[in-house]
Amino acid sequence: MQIGIVGAGRMGGNMALRLLRGGHQVAIQDIRPEAYAAIVAAGAMGYPALAEMVAGLAKPRTVWLMVPAGKITDGAIAALGELLEPGDTLIDGGNSHFKDSVARAAMLAQKQIDFLDVGTSGGVFGLERGYCLMVGGAKAAADRNAPIFATLAPGTGDIPRTPARAASKLTDTAEQGWLHCGPSGSGHYVKMVHNGIEYGMMQAYAEGFALLATADNPKLPEQRRYELDTAAIAELWRRGSVVTSWLLDLSADAMAGNPDLAPYSPQVQDSGEGRWTVEASLEQEVSTPVLTMSLYERYRSRLSDGFGDRLLSAMRFKFGGHIAPKP
Repeated sequence: MQIGIVGAGRMGGNMALRLLRGGHQVAIQDIRPEAYAAIVAAGAMGYPALAEMVAGLAKPRTVWLMVPAGKITDGAIAALGELLEPGDTLIDGGNSHFKDSVARAAMLAQKQIDFLDVGTSGGVFGLERGYCLMVGGAKAAADRNAPIFATLAPGTGDIPRTPARAASKLTDTAEQGWLHCGPSGSGHYVKMVHNGIEYGMMQAYAEGFALLATADNPKLPEQRRYELDTAAIAELWRRGSVVTSWLLDLSADAMAGNPDLAPYSPQVQDSGEGRWTVEASLEQEVSTPVLTMSLYERYRSRLSDGFGDRLLSAMRFKFGGHIAPKP
């Protein structure tokens, strides 16, 4: 099918390429023509202006926003609200607050424009690995755009079926790597919680490897000081351990290249979803001590210079290309 993508950055550009590989017709818009030059060379139509791109799409149109959350997204949605027509679909695939997505859906519904909030996970590896997509909004609009989601998602791959799901013969699209989660806002809500969990997992790895890296502390009795190879231990745990994960894969790669993690900043940034997760836990009266403390630890890291903090920055760089400021 045909789709327009707004934003040719790390995520938007790779999504456009994956859709082209899947046989879709792609138009891409970015105010920097050099940003989409390689995508146009791969077969897309490139546009520097939103109005041009929208005019070039066949009706009913689908336009996917892949721009930073906040004012840039607000401006793009306001502009597209004036350009799109009844029956068109606008998708926000960025990390917007789910409450904003509820309001945006209501605003666009007055113009009979469908709005889908799609939490998108996959980072800079999504072109090859595929993207995990959490879709919120009207089911009819989600179904109409299912070919797009199916191409962007990783598919079943070589991950074995969950035994209980196989036994019960469940047939939703979750096993394909995308899911219609519910009404407007639910896609970004699920992605928010996903990122909150990500904070907690990353913090657990960071604390554990900080212990390993300091096991030769001179304050310990000499017979209990260990000079441990953290890079080798990370590689070891990738194979058969219950703590194996993609985050551990990325950590092992970072430490194999730089055992002391010197290139990575100990000042760990956050992009908002962790804060929103904590806010949601307060509203819903759900205890989330691990997720909350992992956020606070990121704040604390901006005043320190520890190995664990460097590992957190290394993981963020490896999966998302996020560059933390040097202290």
